[in-house]
Amino acid sequence: MNKQTLEQEYKIAKQKSAKPMLWISMVSMTMMFIGLTSAYIISSNREDWVSFELPSALYVSTILLFLSSITFYLAKSYITKDNRKLTTIFLLLTLALGIGFVFYQIQGFYQLKAAGLYFVGKGSVVSSSLMIVISFAHLLHVAAGFIVLLVVIYNHFKKRYNATETLGLELGAIFWHFVDILWILLFLFFYFIT
Repeated sequence: MNKQTLEQEYKIAKQKSAKPMLWISMVSMTMMFIGLTSAYIISSNREDWVSFELPSALYVSTILLFLSSITFYLAKSYITKDNRKLTTIFLLLTLALGIGFVFYQIQGFYQLKAAGLYFVGKGSVVSSSLMIVISFAHLLHVAAGFIVLLVVIYNHFKKRYNATETLGLELGAIFWHFVDILWILLFLFFYFIT
């Protein structure tokens, strides 16, 4: 076997393992959030539990993240048609909507504070503290999603994706959709449990 054949086989093996590895990591992330939400449910039986309405900013952030999943889907769809211009537009829209999501998440924390619900210290309650922990943990995953998205955008501008070469963009889209679905489930959890 020559060097070129070995490199080609290595590339094929790497591509075959990329998606399963991503799925395994997403399952482990899901388990972490199952643990956090379980703690929230168990804690809701405490005598000092305080129920509150979700900040309005969280509704806006949820819509923005949902829309960002649609734009990422459209970017992936257009690269398979070799439409680089629309792929670029939708990738950049995904980035802008993601930034909007983070902005409104932070606004939600400020709205909790304005309502007298703090993370720690005087005025903190278990319900708001746990909600902030879970939301912040999700924001860390969104930060990872931003890194992935920026790598995808960089590679797109370097013309590494086309109708036949989409693996990196597909992996980025899968992770971004995961972060989106995860937040929607967390939002619904808070909406019905808080």
